[in-house]
Amino acid sequence: MANITAAEVNKLRTITGAGMMDCKKALVEAEGDFDKAIEILRKKGQKVAANRADRESSEGAVIAVVNADKTAGVVISLNCETDFVAKNESFVKMANDFAALALESATKEELLAKDYNGLTVEEKLTEQTGVIGEKIEIGAFERLEGAFVGSYIHAGNRIATLVSLSGNAEGAEEAARNVAMQAAAMAPIALNEDGVDAATIEKEIEIAKDLLRQEGKPEAMLDNIAKGKLGRFFKDNTLVNQDYIKDNKLSVSEYVKSVDAGLVVTGFKRVALA
Repeated sequence: MANITAAEVNKLRTITGAGMMDCKKALVEAEGDFDKAIEILRKKGQKVAANRADRESSEGAVIAVVNADKTAGVVISLNCETDFVAKNESFVKMANDFAALALESATKEELLAKDYNGLTVEEKLTEQTGVIGEKIEIGAFERLEGAFVGSYIHAGNRIATLVSLSGNAEGAEEAARNVAMQAAAMAPIALNEDGVDAATIEKEIEIAKDLLRQEGKPEAMLDNIAKGKLGRFFKDNTLVNQDYIKDNKLSVSEYVKSVDAGLVVTGFKRVALA
């Protein structure tokens, strides 16, 4: 039997929102594997967070910036080990400086090679690791291009998002910011149904079938009913299909079209600290 610590149980609870005992039992059953534990909780009918990609991030600052003509943006995380360092004014300034350099970079490797006051960014990170006494590194690096790109940074620099729209229509700037705020708050796993990978869809169908079996539904009906439940999964977990947080009578897609009939969301990037 895996030796499950209280810290691991609390971490799973933070990720999923499930109860402490349910988390402990799931971790024991999964022999400490977090992904398996999350799947176990869901198969038992627990409502858990769908997006789990951010949980390995530690402390730091997440910054999103967009270029002057609003056609490209980047979001990066400057990671450290403690909240104390993450909130330091000079650390946040350095994160913003690196984000500005990232706008001129196609990849994280290109950013690391950029000049920063006579050192490369990579050398500066090494220097600061020695000065601060904590590991300092560029964690996430995401770039987004489009006809119009907007950004949003949540208070405290723990979450930042980029959203691209199909055009620079009147009201596009506010719309892009509002949708970026939506992506920050609701953590969609994809832009739309087409962006959800086959493995995730297969797993969702299997979870739905397990729950239907527990409800006593006939085996012959399970495939059709489970596939029908995918519609709800897509609505909850894909950006354009989610209920718009400022008016839940509209989907995000419908909100954007209310700004301009020809406007659509074409992409998004989201980075968050755990």
